[in-house]
Amino acid sequence: MNEGTMGTEIERYETALVVEGGAMRGIFSTGVMDAFIKHDFNPFDLCIGVSAGSTNLAAYIGGMFERNYTIYTDYSVRDDFISWKKFIRGGHLVDLDWMWDISIKEMPLDLEQLKNSSSAFFIGVTSVETGEPVYLTPTEDTIADMIKASSCIPIFYRNTIQLDGVNYVDGGLSDPIPVIEAYNRGAKKIMVIRSRPKSYIMKPKSSMLQKFLFRKTPQLYKTLKDRANRYQKAIDFMRTAPDHVEIIEVNPPETFKTSRLTKDKAILDQDYRHGLEIGEELVKSWKKEL
Repeated sequence: MNEGTMGTEIERYETALVVEGGAMRGIFSTGVMDAFIKHDFNPFDLCIGVSAGSTNLAAYIGGMFERNYTIYTDYSVRDDFISWKKFIRGGHLVDLDWMWDISIKEMPLDLEQLKNSSSAFFIGVTSVETGEPVYLTPTEDTIADMIKASSCIPIFYRNTIQLDGVNYVDGGLSDPIPVIEAYNRGAKKIMVIRSRPKSYIMKPKSSMLQKFLFRKTPQLYKTLKDRANRYQKAIDFMRTAPDHVEIIEVNPPETFKTSRLTKDKAILDQDYRHGLEIGEELVKSWKKEL
């Protein structure tokens, strides 16, 4: 599915930035990319993000310093957004409707800068029907809905997002770290910003309850069962890449404390600062290579 691009349309790309999702764990990549914005650093022909990674990339490409820091440490910690009480009563655990309505109104993305960016921007989503990843190219009119679709975690958010008659959910389910997609699009130097420490290993998860909850979407359930394998495949590719490919894996430190639903501002601030510090070092090391 292609609906135009907010970057320059080119057939192949040399350098790429890939950003993993992870809900509140995205506070780390926000810090890294805020450091990039501070130094006007964007050497990437291609940017691909999934879930929270796509949201953070939109702010980065738009040059919106600290926009998403405010989203994480103010809007996201409110009970309007994450609420077990609301979930138990039949609502969303993670209320994307509320978040999108208020954030787009009070902190709109810089659509003009996104449109004029030299970086091609792809948003990863998962097709409910096939369970497979789809990479969408946003326009000014579609970017908000595409990012919302990429962030739509099943169960946590009870709806799917429909675009052109196709239902989508969280892009991190089918392609948690789309580094292979960046490589398949020609990139030979790829920076991957993770939301987990380097030692993290995803364990397969499957249960009768999960099977029951996804009984009406069997292909999506199959993808969920296979998610750990897809995750590990991306990690294996990063760490054993072909000789002609350079991959820079950027991980939070082992002391990283933010979890998927963290609302403790002190923890979020600390992990944001980790991202800022690492981002500063990445800018310096990249420029030294030039």
